[in-house]
This record gives sequence, C-alpha cells and structure tokens, in this order.
Amino acid sequence: MNFDLSWILLGLPFAFVLGWIASRMDIRQLRFENQQAPKAYFKGLNFLLNEQQDEAIDAFIEAVQNDPDTSELHFALGNLFRRRGEYERAVRVHEHLLSRGDLSLADRQRAQHALALDYLKAGLLDRAEAALLKLEGTPFEAQARLSLLASYERSRDWPQAALVAQKLDASKKGNFQGRLAHYLCEKAATSITQQRPEDAVAALNEAIATAPEAARPRLDLARLLSNQGNAQAAYATLAMAIDASPSAIPLIASPLAEYAFSAGQTTDALQLLRTNYEAAPSLDVLDAIVLLQASSDAASPTPRDWYVRHLEREPSLVAAAKWIAGEKLEHEQFHPQVQRALDHAVKPLTRYRCAACGFEAKQHFWQCPGCQTWDSYPARRVEEL
Repeated sequence: MNFDLSWILLGLPFAFVLGWIASRMDIRQLRFENQQAPKAYFKGLNFLLNEQQDEAIDAFIEAVQNDPDTSELHFALGNLFRRRGEYERAVRVHEHLLSRGDLSLADRQRAQHALALDYLKAGLLDRAEAALLKLEGTPFEAQARLSLLASYERSRDWPQAALVAQKLDASKKGNFQGRLAHYLCEKAATSITQQRPEDAVAALNEAIATAPEAARPRLDLARLLSNQGNAQAAYATLAMAIDASPSAIPLIASPLAEYAFSAGQTTDALQLLRTNYEAAPSLDVLDAIVLLQASSDAASPTPRDWYVRHLEREPSLVAAAKWIAGEKLEHEQFHPQVQRALDHAVKPLTRYRCAACGFEAKQHFWQCPGCQTWDSYPARRVEEL
C-alpha cells in the first residue's frame, strides 16, 4: 500500500497546534489553582496579623481545600485551632497529617510533636505522654522531654519527673540539679505523710547531696528533726544552711531562732544573725534578731532600737510600723487607730512575688502556683525587692 506523504506533512502542523492548545490550557488551569491557594493563604495571614482568628481559620480552611497536599497549611490550621482552645479539631488536623503516606520524615516528626501539644493542652496526659515518648531520638527530643517533665510535675509523678530531669541534665540541656532536689523533697513529704520518717531523712540527705546550694532540703530536714525532738540537730542543720545558701537567709532566720530557743543556742544564733544582717539587711532577719534579743541578757541595743537602726539604712514602712507599735505617742488615745491603718497599709508589702509571672502570696512557695516555675520566688518580701 502506498502512503501519500503530503497528508503526513499537512497533519504535522495540525498536531502541533493541538498540542500547543492543550499545553496552554493545562498551564492556565495550573496558574488558576496556584493563584487560588496563595490568595486564600495570604488572606488568612492578613486576618491572623489583625488578630481576627475566626476569619483566619475560614481562609486557611479554604486554602487547604484548594490544595489538600500542602502540609504547611495543615500545620498553620492546627496551631490556630490549638490557640483557640479547639483541641479536638487540632487533633483531627494533625492526625490527618500523620495518616498521609507521602509525608516526609521531618514533617511527620513535626506533626507528632504538634499532636502531643494538642493532647497536653486538652489535659489528656496519658495520650500526651504516649505521643511525646515517640519523639525520642528526633530533633524534637529535648522539647518533648521538657513537656513530659511538665506533665509529670502536673500529675505529681515525682519518680518519673526525676528520670526525665536526669536525662535532660545528662544531655546538657540545662542544669536540673535544683529540680531534682525539689523532687526528692516532695518524695520526703510523701514519706512523712505515710509515717516513714527514715525514708524522708534519706531522701532529704540525697537532695542535699544533689544540690548542696539549695535551701529547701536543709529547711525541710531541720523541720523534720525538730518534730522528732532533736532541736540541736535541727539548729545545726540550719546553721550550715546559712553558709550553703546565703541568699535564702531571710527564709532561714525565723526557724533558726525557733530551734535556737529549744536547743539553748540563743547567744550563738543571735551572733550569727547579727553578722549576716550587717552584711545584707533584711526584715525577716531583723525580726529574728529582735526575738532573740528580747530573751538575751544584752541591754543594748534594745529590740526596738533595731528597727530604728534599720530605718537609718533602709526606708521601710514595715519597720516603721513595728517601731511605732511600741512607741508612746503624744495623743496615745489615737494610737490603736493609727496602728491599725499602718498594719493595713504594710500588708501588701510583706508578701512574696513571683519573678516569672508576678503572682503574689502571703507565704513563700518553692514552685509558683500561678506559672508553675520552680524557685521563682525571691527570699525577700515585696518591700525589699
């Protein structure tokens, strides 16, 4: 059979034209789809910058529908849901990401971390723990361990918290010796509640060895020894605490004076506190000195003279109120009203304030009740900060 080459020559340009038209149509469709997703994405970003989270979520959902394979949009949407407290929707987004077979290893690890944060925020601690443990050996390992640590602290699982803190300390992600000492103190408190004082003493001694500069283990140990009737050992423990933790002397002063009375060490305690007060004046140390001075044979300075001396060094409304309490005024009949007003005015000044979140409390906390930060309360009261 003979082929007419002229038909082939005529057909080649036609085929070329058809191919060109088809390619142009594909390019236009691709451009249209690519324009739709970025447009919705940038719209959502604009809403987010203007703190319009509802509109931002709607825009990101539209972007995800236009381009369901874009993992970044899913991450943005999941994070928005978590920030708004819609944890169930955030979990669904991140679980959808993890179910995709084409997800890269880096994005899979990132999605696993995001899912763990969703569970933590939702208070599902068991699921959060399981999700965080899967991040061992990944770039999110350190973050996962810190989250696990917070979770164990929240559930008061001190043995598990100690294990995680030891791993973090060994990996040089910070100094966790102080936290480990706190965990041992919490363990000791549990042992005391369960009538196991020997275990409590062992835990507190281990805490002192773990963090020699920490004040809490020695304070707790001294209290335990005092309750057992060993005032001499309790006093000696706090005397060593002053050398080990000079910044915590305001917390140590009052119980030191108390144990000094029981142990017959008032003279030594008075000398110790006076030496430290001269180096760093403090209201709590001053109160302990006044208490000890009142029971000593020393005639000068009198207890009230100490408050005048303090006012010469530090402008303190608290010290002034305590000095006036024992002073005879010209119009003594109005003294109770004046004293009551002064006592009311100084109350906020005698509180402790968290350095991390500003939460104020009448008593000193080792872990802030507001932000859960350890050792964020200075030993000094608000007036002295």
